[in-house]
Amino acid sequence: MAVEEPWGWERLGDLCLSGDWGACARNGVWALCSGSGPHQCRRPTSAAAPQFLQGECSVEQNRAEASQRLLATLNPDVEVSVHSGELSEEFLTAFQVVVLTECPLEEQLRVGDICHAKGVCFIVADAKGLAGQLFCDFGEHFVVQDPGEGDPLCATVQHISQGNPGIVTCAGADKNYGHRFSDGDLVMFSGVEGMVELNSSEPCPVRVLDGFRLEIGDTSTFSPYCGGGRVSEVRPRQEHSYEPLRQALAMPRIQARSSTELLRSRSLHAAFQALHAFCQERGRLPQPRASEDAERVLELARELGSALGPLDEDVVRAFASVSAGELCPVASFIGALAAQEAIKAITGKFLPLDQWFYFDALECLAVEGAAGLMPEDCAPRGSRYDGQIAVFGADFQEELGRQKYFVVGAGAIGCELLKNFAMMGLAAGPGGDITVTDMDTVAHSNLHRQLLFREADVGKPKAQVAAAAVRLMNPDIKVTAHQVQLGPGTEKLFGNTFFQRLDGVVSALDTLTARAYLESCCIRSRTALLDTGTEGAKGNVLAMVPPLSQQLEPSSDPTDRSFPLCTLRFFPSAIEHTLLWARDEFEGLFQLPAESVNRFLGIKQLLHDVPPSHESSPGVPFWSGDKRCPHPLIFDPSNDTHLAYVEAAAQLLAHTYRLPSCGDRMATRDVLCHVVLPPFVPKDGRYVPTAEGMEEVEETLEPGQMLDLVQELAQWKQELGGGTEAMDAIHYDKDSDLHLSFITAASNLRAENYGIPPASRLTSQRIAGRIVPAIITTTAAVAALACLEVYKLVWRCRDLQCYRNSNLFLSACLFFRIQPPPAPTYWYRGKEWSCWDRLEVRAIGEDGQAMTVRELLAWLQEEHGWTVTKLLRGSTMLYDGEEDEEMRAQQQAQRLSDGVERSAEPQQLELQYVCAGDELEDVCPPLLCTLP
Repeated sequence: MAVEEPWGWERLGDLCLSGDWGACARNGVWALCSGSGPHQCRRPTSAAAPQFLQGECSVEQNRAEASQRLLATLNPDVEVSVHSGELSEEFLTAFQVVVLTECPLEEQLRVGDICHAKGVCFIVADAKGLAGQLFCDFGEHFVVQDPGEGDPLCATVQHISQGNPGIVTCAGADKNYGHRFSDGDLVMFSGVEGMVELNSSEPCPVRVLDGFRLEIGDTSTFSPYCGGGRVSEVRPRQEHSYEPLRQALAMPRIQARSSTELLRSRSLHAAFQALHAFCQERGRLPQPRASEDAERVLELARELGSALGPLDEDVVRAFASVSAGELCPVASFIGALAAQEAIKAITGKFLPLDQWFYFDALECLAVEGAAGLMPEDCAPRGSRYDGQIAVFGADFQEELGRQKYFVVGAGAIGCELLKNFAMMGLAAGPGGDITVTDMDTVAHSNLHRQLLFREADVGKPKAQVAAAAVRLMNPDIKVTAHQVQLGPGTEKLFGNTFFQRLDGVVSALDTLTARAYLESCCIRSRTALLDTGTEGAKGNVLAMVPPLSQQLEPSSDPTDRSFPLCTLRFFPSAIEHTLLWARDEFEGLFQLPAESVNRFLGIKQLLHDVPPSHESSPGVPFWSGDKRCPHPLIFDPSNDTHLAYVEAAAQLLAHTYRLPSCGDRMATRDVLCHVVLPPFVPKDGRYVPTAEGMEEVEETLEPGQMLDLVQELAQWKQELGGGTEAMDAIHYDKDSDLHLSFITAASNLRAENYGIPPASRLTSQRIAGRIVPAIITTTAAVAALACLEVYKLVWRCRDLQCYRNSNLFLSACLFFRIQPPPAPTYWYRGKEWSCWDRLEVRAIGEDGQAMTVRELLAWLQEEHGWTVTKLLRGSTMLYDGEEDEEMRAQQQAQRLSDGVERSAEPQQLELQYVCAGDELEDVCPPLLCTLP
């Protein structure tokens, strides 16, 4: 199957996916579904919960054939075919990668032997109940082309000493931060002036001295350093060797980060083998919650796992007791990891798994209510949720259907969440409801990872399209969609009453500002929140469970990169600087002229004001360190970058002035070849800031010049027809090919001015558009982990030890799950308070209206014995005990509702206060007043 890979590789390769449940297919990645025997065609009498590609209409159909029809619609460029015959050696060797899912162990061993012998990368993915297993065999000489994630590290050289060793002083793109290299990293130099020997040297290791200095090899014989230069990371290729499955079963290399985790993984390794033996012995999986079956699996595990050392017998028993179950989140998580490993096998990008990985969420069984389930509670009901009932019971399934959840964001993670919720049956029963909101519409660039959208949905509201898609997956699910942005302006729709009726909130937002606002809403209403996020192959899930866990705190935004204005305009030293300059140039040329006026100096003017020989102080060259001396460019219409810049700018300007544009590149080139450009003559008296933080001095107009300008603008307006909107402002669209063409060309021309290596079109799009890298494997895994926490919230678990915060790094198959931090406490007026505690009062006075300040002060005195000396609402002082008697009387007569905008629902004010004797206290319980 040829794959069009969305993040840069033209062809990923050929993939064979065989098994009972399509791990990759379920996550909307890519797959060739294939059968390997009669067991592949058996279907239950109802659609199983984890399989989003199959609905009620698929019952009794071959899974591969049923999946193929829908899988093919995910990406029309991907060829998906079905093979229902034997997985013969001849058939398997036609593929680069073979993935087996939920196959008998004998079949795994047979196919694994063939693949290892023929050099075909081989993956096994399996999920049983609350646990999953992943195995990789990429052959004896697998080459990893690029083991790291993200762009290679680079820094600007500021100075290089002559010595043994040489000391390199450098800084990152943002000069407030260091280089970020580590001991042993290999680096190469480019653009170094003076010490030019480094530009042609082989990669050399560095030793970190501090955040801004690196130690390299002997530079004592090199020429003296004059200026400029970049130091860039070199990632060497790596070769890895893998054992075939047959050998790896006996002596497994298991990826684990601690001895405790290794013991648990080894226990699961033995448990999965014992489960295969049990199935061969009994012809079935263990019955849910049947202690006799679980004990027999444990006996088999003891026999098979003796070479691995001691077993955690509780883990084996728990695994066996629910191994007959099928859970959508577990299938999605293991499927996402398997898909990422398949991408690694085909591309050589990122470090593959070495060789076994085990995952479990057996902590879900420790939740009160789940631990005491009996076999009859988990017996099949003939419903689509039988696989989930086998784990959590029928009563729990009914409770799932009654849930009220709020999903904020219907992008990549939001789509995965809604898909999982539909498969789980969340809000699919009486009283249940899912509310989803997203202000965006579907863009073409969304289609590579947001699996609920198709080509025909481009331009439609994301939330509405996503809601309609999951209703097709599960007609019983109740979903209400909104196309609004969550914020203070939508509190009439999403106010405190709305949040208080919810069972939980899941954040799938892509901005920290929106996340912080959502967190404040959940904190105020004490509603559970699951915060999710991804960046490339990294992802995380944070659980905020009132009143057990600590409240979430805002983190830094990876897209918020700001640089001093003079760096962008005059002293760029990195491609990030030229790209952000190009973004400003775009707005200055095509957006701001329709709104205001913007000016930029050119390179020759800069060199006229600050020539190459200029000294910032006697003996200290101005153009040194991170200030790179530019050189002007001579326009050449035969240069593709020059032509692309003019062509894109001309088309954008034509659009601004509502004029037709020419799309014929050859005609444009012919015109430009005959254009004679007048030489640029620098002017005296201009100002260039020479230090960070210094602002550009604006030129002022004399009164007569201003009058002339006003008259000229009036004449232009009359000539253009007198309309009020004679020009169309163009706002930068990261998905527009024309906009991106201008940004890329402008940035790379600017980079050439300053001797900075150019950036590719893809890199330019990412940096200028402030795009956080996103891939469906990470979003699928993160959404799955969030849904496992939803199970615990549905149980109304009050044991913080059962919850998990998760961090995953799919580039190296690293995974961390830890208990959320407990809610912090503090002492105030002789009592211990939790961060979730607050003082609450229905602020209704004796007359039925909102309390006066006097009545509230009296309530605090009567209820808590506190004498309040200051009372504030935000920055507004409601009461100040230090004022004179007349002013205090006026303040006390105010009603709490004075100055508060009226609302259709009861409003809750959060007030701040200071009590007598506590002027030095900086923490006190919030005071929440509910107005009538």
